[in-house]
Amino acid sequence: MPAIPADPSPPARFTLPAEAVLRAREELVLDHFRDEVLQDWDATLSTFPHPHYELIAQMLVHDGDSAVRGYYHDTRVAFPDQDHELIAFRHSADAVIVEFWLRGTHRGMLGKIPPTGSSHRTRMTAYFLFDEHENLVTERVYFDQLTVLRQLIAGIDKRKPAGLLKLARVLRGALSAAGSKPDPRLLNTTEPDLGGRDAGPRP
Repeated sequence: MPAIPADPSPPARFTLPAEAVLRAREELVLDHFRDEVLQDWDATLSTFPHPHYELIAQMLVHDGDSAVRGYYHDTRVAFPDQDHELIAFRHSADAVIVEFWLRGTHRGMLGKIPPTGSSHRTRMTAYFLFDEHENLVTERVYFDQLTVLRQLIAGIDKRKPAGLLKLARVLRGALSAAGSKPDPRLLNTTEPDLGGRDAGPRP
């Protein structure tokens, strides 16, 4: 293992902001979570200068007030009781990283997936990214879509014809969503500058 040099001026990615900044970020993110549960969209959107969500599982971007309000509307049609359980908060140089359980009961259309009446509890991670002026600029969410789908399907009674028909409709809706094109803003990434260090060979 190489020796770790004493560097009086470490790169910005290794330097956390002052505690007061971290506390202010955490307070804003907690307000954001609370207002989402209350479905107070004006308050939720006020935490961003420009609302911007990135859903990595679906490779979707919701950018701007109208698009994010539409996202809120659609998800609450599908899961009117959507809520969360916080697991952990972590801080980085430019983000608050939150692990949480997302919960909800599938009562309405989820895209093209008809309601199953089943509940889900899915572990997720969200990165709340801040710019150099301490504005929240992105909420980037990671989760496994199959974990959600598996829980929604589990509540369908597959012993009855009506249940089998519902299962077929759910799977057809899920497959149609799987065919959507990923947002190029999530595909066109650049490797970080690690100060000349190579991340290693590529396969």
